[in-house]
Amino acid sequence: MKYVSEYRDATLVKGVIEEIRRTVTRRWTIMEICGGQTHAIVRHGIDQLLPPEIELVHGPGCPVCVTPLELIDKALDIASRPNVIFCSYGDMLRVPGSGTDLFAVKAQGGDVRVIYSPLDAVRLAKANPDKQVVFFAIGFETTAPPNVMSVMQAKNLGLMNYSILVSHVRVPPAVAVILGSPSNRVQGFLLAGHVCAVMGYHEYPSLVEQFNTPMVVTGFEPLDIVQGILETVRLLEAGKVEVFNAYQRAVTFDGNKPAQKMIEAVFEGCDRKWRGIGTIPMSGWQLRDEFDAFNAEKRFDVETITADESPLCIAGQILQGLKKPHDCSAFGSQCTPERPLGATMVSSEGACAAYFRYGRVTIGE
Repeated sequence: MKYVSEYRDATLVKGVIEEIRRTVTRRWTIMEICGGQTHAIVRHGIDQLLPPEIELVHGPGCPVCVTPLELIDKALDIASRPNVIFCSYGDMLRVPGSGTDLFAVKAQGGDVRVIYSPLDAVRLAKANPDKQVVFFAIGFETTAPPNVMSVMQAKNLGLMNYSILVSHVRVPPAVAVILGSPSNRVQGFLLAGHVCAVMGYHEYPSLVEQFNTPMVVTGFEPLDIVQGILETVRLLEAGKVEVFNAYQRAVTFDGNKPAQKMIEAVFEGCDRKWRGIGTIPMSGWQLRDEFDAFNAEKRFDVETITADESPLCIAGQILQGLKKPHDCSAFGSQCTPERPLGATMVSSEGACAAYFRYGRVTIGE
């Protein structure tokens, strides 16, 4: 396919990997922040093709994976109620709450629907005025524009039977927490190209300077990823501390200003809990007060629900690059896609799901 197949060309990928071999002189640990990149890396075996000096570790860039357990329980509570149509992306249906998941709620008669756009949920609200339609609005900066657009459209249409359960998180605060941790191992970052396409990368130079860690904006195809790794290695080997944009076909420094303006009109910053990691100050978005009528947590009075995570699941350490999925004693035995302990085993962007799906059990050993 023109303009796509080129980025999957094995000869080109191998050429870049050979350039990495010629460039690297010592061991480096690089984190890819995005779960989509993690799956591409494991699926195509990129980490196994790299020279042994390069170790890739996996970051918290899977929005399903970092959605806190109590928010899943809130979703389950709302979805189980009569006269509610609960809408979600398919990834969320198998994510375990404290006792069940949305798939089981659907099997027991709950009206849980998989949709592909939040605007589909708005259309459902318009077509079902006697029902409360709730959309599970999760994601990083990438999915924020369509989610806020759904709220704006519902408000303009006067659809007071529409609300969203918000679990939006932001990448820069998570990067700061990882790099500021006493146990941090990350020496270079591959930044997620789709997030930067919306938000730009103007927030990262200050983080680069603060933590003395180079970062490279990177795409998702095999050639994008190995090129991003090469640019990161070049910066590390040269002792340069800066942000490099290796995804110029989609990303600019300032990002999508109209989308950012729309987000700011509906959302405001807030502290947000990340599953397995804990609360990161000002790492999330929530609805502004003027949009309280569309806040599902308040509408259904579930704000006080809390939950405790499984002590067996080490997803938090995996998402911070401290461990790999095969380091978990429950991986592949007590935790499988059919019976997951955590979201990283069932999300299409989860590191554990990638290792399980592609038979990666002993990588890194």
